[in-house]
Amino acid sequence: MPSYNLSHLDQLEAEAIFIFREVAAQFEKPVILFSGGKDSITMVHLARKAFWPAKVPFPLLHIDTGHNFPEALEFRDNLAKKYNVTLDVGLVQDSIDRGTAQEERGVNPSRNSLQSITLLEKLEEGAYDAAFGGGRRDEEKARAKERFFSHRDDFGQWDPKNQRPELWNLYNGKKAVGESFRIFPISNWTEMDVWQYIKKEKIELPSIYFSHKRNVVNRGGVWIAESPYNTLLEGEKYEERVIRYRTLGCMTITGAVESEASTLDAIIEEVAAARQTERGNRADDKRSEAAMEDRKKQGYF
Repeated sequence: MPSYNLSHLDQLEAEAIFIFREVAAQFEKPVILFSGGKDSITMVHLARKAFWPAKVPFPLLHIDTGHNFPEALEFRDNLAKKYNVTLDVGLVQDSIDRGTAQEERGVNPSRNSLQSITLLEKLEEGAYDAAFGGGRRDEEKARAKERFFSHRDDFGQWDPKNQRPELWNLYNGKKAVGESFRIFPISNWTEMDVWQYIKKEKIELPSIYFSHKRNVVNRGGVWIAESPYNTLLEGEKYEERVIRYRTLGCMTITGAVESEASTLDAIIEEVAAARQTERGNRADDKRSEAAMEDRKKQGYF
């Protein structure tokens, strides 16, 4: 695509909009994976611009672990209502009740690995053949191996060694019956790009992205929020801190950062000075060096 005199953010926006329209042309029933986080919110905004003045032609699919932040769930419901977008919710608890997923044990059990099971069940149930994800290549090294169009076999699995070439903005959506694709329209964006775009476009976000007081416990160098899903270890106690979140996930494994950043300008300044990726405070990513890649091979976003 020629850039003409477009700014960096305008070029990224144009690329993402092109991908949204390309998916609409190539696939029968796409869906936008939505977590209530800043990246998926940005994707919805881009999808609205791609098809304006028509409504977004894809439903939103949220895999609800049951351990989500209440602020994120409230924002999710309000956004779907505001934009008149269909919201499809898959409950990890339903997979546990059916016996297709098994609950983790321990003091801070994560349901992140179980999300893959529920996600694959919902994709099959909804007959979705393409799922937009908000993954970016700067988040984590497994993300950097993805293409824009990421092929999944008929078991929903990803093979990082069998990726299709993507030259000259040509995207190959050819698939066999039962196969599907994950689509990453903001793959070339960085965390800073997302924040600057949110500021430029005046995109609303859940309140927990901004500085606020919350009871947290320091576990393994990660500030974990007080919730009904955690059990304190001997000698641990919650303490009130001024924090915010750079990324959203289960309350049991998503670490907060101590921060006074209560505005977008302050957040952008903070991100510019950060020396750790936004997923650096995700306890589930610390379980093994290849934790994310292992989950992606099993069908994770």
